[in-house]
Amino acid sequence: MVLPSGWAPRSRCYAAEDAKIGDPHVKVGLVAGDGGAVIWPQLIGYARAKEFLLTGDLLTGAEAARIGLINRALPAAQLDAVVDEMAQRLANGASRAIQWTKLSVNTALRQVAQQVMDTSLEYEARSNLTKDHQEAVKAFREKRAPRFTGE
Repeated sequence: MVLPSGWAPRSRCYAAEDAKIGDPHVKVGLVAGDGGAVIWPQLIGYARAKEFLLTGDLLTGAEAARIGLINRALPAAQLDAVVDEMAQRLANGASRAIQWTKLSVNTALRQVAQQVMDTSLEYEARSNLTKDHQEAVKAFREKRAPRFTGE
C-alpha cells in the first residue's frame, strides 16, 4: 500500500509492519502539494521529511513507526484486532473530552496547514503542466522509467 501525501495520520495510526508508505509525487513530476509538505515535517522533522518528499522513497510500516510517521506497526494478522481495540477504547471514553483534546492538539497543525497549503497546492498545479510530469505519465503508460529533463 502506498499512501498519498494527502493522507494524514489520525490521533492513532497503525499499519502492517510490511506496509509500504510514501509520497510518490516527485516520481511522477509533481509537487507534494496536497498535505505531505504540511504533515510529514510536523511528524518526523523537516530534514527527514525533505529526504522522503524529495525522493519519493517508500518506508515500511515498521520504519514509519520507528521514525514517528505513524504510531505503531504490527504483524498484519494482528492489525484489525489492535485497531478495533483502540476504536472501542475511544468509543467508550469521555467523548467530549477526547474530541476537544484532539481539536486542541490539532490547532497548531491547522495554522501550519493554512500557511503551507496555498503555496504547495499552487506549485503542485504548476508541476502538473510540466514536461517532466507529461514524461512521467507517458513512461507509466509505456511501462518504463521516466527520463526527466527539468522542464
